[in-house]
Amino acid sequence: MTDTGKDLADLRRDYSSRPLRGADLDSDPVRQFDRWFQDALRAQVLEPNAMSVATVDADGQPSSRTVLLKFYDPNGFVFYTNLGSRKAREIGANPRVALLFFWPELHRQVKIRGSAARVTAAESLGYFSRRPRDSQLGAWVSSQSQPISSRAMLEQKFAEIREKFAAGEVPLPSFWGGFRVAPAAIEFWQGQPNRLHDRFLYTRAGDGWQSQRLAP
Repeated sequence: MTDTGKDLADLRRDYSSRPLRGADLDSDPVRQFDRWFQDALRAQVLEPNAMSVATVDADGQPSSRTVLLKFYDPNGFVFYTNLGSRKAREIGANPRVALLFFWPELHRQVKIRGSAARVTAAESLGYFSRRPRDSQLGAWVSSQSQPISSRAMLEQKFAEIREKFAAGEVPLPSFWGGFRVAPAAIEFWQGQPNRLHDRFLYTRAGDGWQSQRLAP
């Protein structure tokens, strides 16, 4: 890149997906999400459960990162993390978060706004016990989001933890667990030609949901 910058104005792709109509949508956005998620699985989308999680710090500065969705149902969308991480600390101070799924192979996005809360210890243990053993060990190694001196130090600590728990099961760390994002709004975005994309937004209405089409 030169000092004058890199012009990306001509880097574009037009979309040619089937239009999304209101009649195509389920009245419940979580069921609609499940439809689209199953489509992503069938299309062999790379990491279909990858989602961006956006949080806000005490100064109002947003921060986002990609994590993996591990469970969803009508009560919300669950992911797991180190409880000392930046995302966990910011959720502790302000539970309002945003999630984003992007499935480029299908020209689709799903945007979710809601409130995050810790899952139970039993839920965390249930998921942790199903993780590959090395992933369990990795949870013990990383003081997530904290500065470290080198990768060699990280790998040395991993070897030490592997030795420490060599004789049995790896226990659930007290500093590791899950968050469930209870949705307040869910938007479905389908790419269309000429940037005239289809967008439908669901918002809470009492015990149910109401939906409306949005301009692209």
